Amino acid sequence: MSNAGKLYLIPSIIAAESQDSIPEATTSIIKSLDYFLVENVRSARRYISSLKLSITIEDLQFEVYDKKTSFEDIINLLLPIQNGKNGGVISEAGCPGIADPGSLAVSAAHQFGIQVVPLVGPSSIFMALMASGFSGQSFAFHGYLPIDKSDRIKKIKEIERHAIKSEQTQIFMETPYRNDQLLEALIKTCNTRTRLCVAANLNSTNEMIKNLSIQKWKNEKTSYNKIPVIFLLGT
Repeated sequence: MSNAGKLYLIPSIIAAESQDSIPEATTSIIKSLDYFLVENVRSARRYISSLKLSITIEDLQFEVYDKKTSFEDIINLLLPIQNGKNGGVISEAGCPGIADPGSLAVSAAHQFGIQVVPLVGPSSIFMALMASGFSGQSFAFHGYLPIDKSDRIKKIKEIERHAIKSEQTQIFMETPYRNDQLLEALIKTCNTRTRLCVAANLNSTNEMIKNLSIQKWKNEKTSYNKIPVIFLLGT
């Protein structure tokens, strides 16, 4: 598919005031494109506007893809790129394909011989891992833990065993309004010697990153309600 365009994977900001986290090389690519696959058109427009690239947002074409988008629909969305137009995938926050349905578009692009180009930008998952002090040689991301209390406790015990036995960093997250409930469950379930890192509001002016033993977390009074948080278990 030599005449096909390229599919650029475009990271977006993870904090409202962190436009500077998007490097110039990435913004230059964004400025060169007029076709985007996005989860939410409104937030994608707002994001590109915030970069102040001196482009007319109304001239850009945004097509919605999300976890409900079928493979057949993605094929149709990629047709302009197959026919020679360059396009971009924009994540709602962070990097496309990392805890994000952008991987569906990337998988289809590979199948149709479209060149995939990942661009540099922030990822809360990897920033949290970098700042945790836990192993970056072996790690696993679990997404959201189960909501059901008994299933959640079972999952916490399971990933704690992996963290201790394999020295593998265990990374997961929660819907912001349930952060405090998850923290409470971790404190009650995990061994007091197990270490937990909580990375909150990453890349913002009120960023908070703490790595403490479960024993020490018992004395912490910080609330993480309604803010973005990445949780990591390690040794």
